[in-house]
Amino acid sequence: MSLLVVGSMGLDTIETPFGRVEDVIGGTAIYCGVAASYFADVRLVGVVGEDFPQAEIAFLRSRNIDLEGLEIKAGESFRWGGKYHLDLNSRDTLFTHLNVFETFQPVIPEKYCDTPFVFLGNIGPDLQLDVLKQVRKPQFVALDTMNYWIERTPAALSRVLERIDVLLVNDSEARMLAREPNLVKAAKLIRKMGPRIIIIKKGEHGAVMVSDGTFFWAPAYPLENAFDPTGAGDTFAGGFMGYLAKMGKVDDDTLRQAVVYGSIFASFAVEKFSLDRIRDLHEEEIRQRFTEFQAMTRFIQPWV
Repeated sequence: MSLLVVGSMGLDTIETPFGRVEDVIGGTAIYCGVAASYFADVRLVGVVGEDFPQAEIAFLRSRNIDLEGLEIKAGESFRWGGKYHLDLNSRDTLFTHLNVFETFQPVIPEKYCDTPFVFLGNIGPDLQLDVLKQVRKPQFVALDTMNYWIERTPAALSRVLERIDVLLVNDSEARMLAREPNLVKAAKLIRKMGPRIIIIKKGEHGAVMVSDGTFFWAPAYPLENAFDPTGAGDTFAGGFMGYLAKMGKVDDDTLRQAVVYGSIFASFAVEKFSLDRIRDLHEEEIRQRFTEFQAMTRFIQPWV
């Protein structure tokens, strides 16, 4: 089945203790869309400026990502710059230039309107609601948000939370949204706001999924070389949603495997800058890492 991805697209300047890159492609829609394309047909909606590299548009098409929903406007693309500290868990934003993204109004092409799986990237909740008004009875909707929208637009966020199936947030965002420091309690409180499934991304400590009567944790893959965490959460979302779209169903077993695939793709993403590690993954690499996840979490001997 197909996956509709709506979100930011742009050019990043990133500095970590291991190097620096300028004007590399990034953004929620790109990280999520490329990861998901390993499993499903992706339909992408976003906006870029005339400066966005044609070679990167060709790359997205080479991943069989449908770009009918991509708008190329006069002006410059969204640009973000960040510098990560030694532990890669904290960073300083050096600049944010919205450019053409400032007036982004998602227009869903007619042929996208019946897409069964939908991922609403980290854009304003009013825009996310507008997308949901344009699509027709999706089977499964996932949404990402951040502290800015939680603090600035709580009413609009509340309205969109009532209409989705799964919310993906990091641990600090979950605590902020629920106003509860304990993550287990926070997830239960957020479920009362609408989404029946909560996925809390904890970076190097893995990801937690909470649904009706179910608590599932997937560890982060232990890496010797982590270079750039930019986009890891969006790549997680791509692996997660792409796998669900591939399977065409949402049950407990499928959700658990989807969380693992999300963690797998996030682990690949951080091994190099930007998309460099996930541009041309081989199926065998993905399968091998899945097998290693199974080995890391396997229990044989029952409690006695």
